[in-house]
Amino acid sequence: MAMSDRLLAAWYAGHPALKLLQPLEWLYRRVVTAKRERFLAGEGGIYQPPVPLIVVGNITVGGTGKTPLILWMIEHCQRRGLRVGVVSRGYGAKPPQLPWRVDAGQSAAIAGDEPLLIVQRTGVPLMIDPDRSRAVQALLAAEPLDLILSDDGMQHYRLARDLELVLIDAARGLGNKRCLPAGPLREPVERLQSVDALLYNGATADRDDGFAFQLQPTALVNLLTGERRSLEHFPAGQALHAVAGIGNPQRFFNTLETLHWQPVAHAFADHAEYSAAALNFTPPLPLVMTEKDAVKCRTFAAADWWYLAVDAAPSPAFVAWFDTQLMRLLPARLLP
Repeated sequence: MAMSDRLLAAWYAGHPALKLLQPLEWLYRRVVTAKRERFLAGEGGIYQPPVPLIVVGNITVGGTGKTPLILWMIEHCQRRGLRVGVVSRGYGAKPPQLPWRVDAGQSAAIAGDEPLLIVQRTGVPLMIDPDRSRAVQALLAAEPLDLILSDDGMQHYRLARDLELVLIDAARGLGNKRCLPAGPLREPVERLQSVDALLYNGATADRDDGFAFQLQPTALVNLLTGERRSLEHFPAGQALHAVAGIGNPQRFFNTLETLHWQPVAHAFADHAEYSAAALNFTPPLPLVMTEKDAVKCRTFAAADWWYLAVDAAPSPAFVAWFDTQLMRLLPARLLP
């Protein structure tokens, strides 16, 4: 187990040795708290976009399902006739310049895996730049938009926002509720009191403090041909190699088990780079990966490589709440 994996396990399972990191945690908390206080005081050159901006983020390290929810939000807004744009840090991307407009035909090495996935699925205008304020300005200069979604950016306090949605893994929660490096939190747990909505990934029902949403598998898609097959393509008991380079790989493996398959799990680091040799497993079995991994593997995929298409399904209460927020934020002429 890698050091990062051991630390992640300690954060969520609890470990007495983490007390040794409390002095570093104290320093970290001072820095992030001061940063937010400057934002609340209006200091530091904060950019206010001329259109509503919604941040979809988390306060924990590790995957919480942001990308599937952002895809749902994009498609929901597009169905209502809204012109939606997205900005992203573009983690792992190496574009020729910044900001960079992501195109569906680019490689994940240039565009980043998550931004490329979003553009390929939705065709939405998307700009990457670690400086999200600059990304928003470049996006608005290129496209007439009604609404912008920020993929993460909770702690990017140079960018003003109209809504903050925070995603939490319902199974793992907030771990030991301590900040980095003694725990998984990017900001103190009290930060959740100031956000507009909490969404619990994997929850079966809404909670007193937030909404439920689930990730629902919908199809198998062949990397080589793009062919879509139903989930019955593999029979119950099918053994297969399972590849996940996401923030919480075990969630993907658990999903495959709920489909009654027998995955041989191969967990990689989040945003991992792949090669044909790295995925040459024995014994020879069909290989199933996440869609995020698939955007990096199509050029060398074998005939029996698939990705599991997954869609976010937020609770009806969240859908109603989100529609209410759109009505509040947008001019009435934009909404039916």
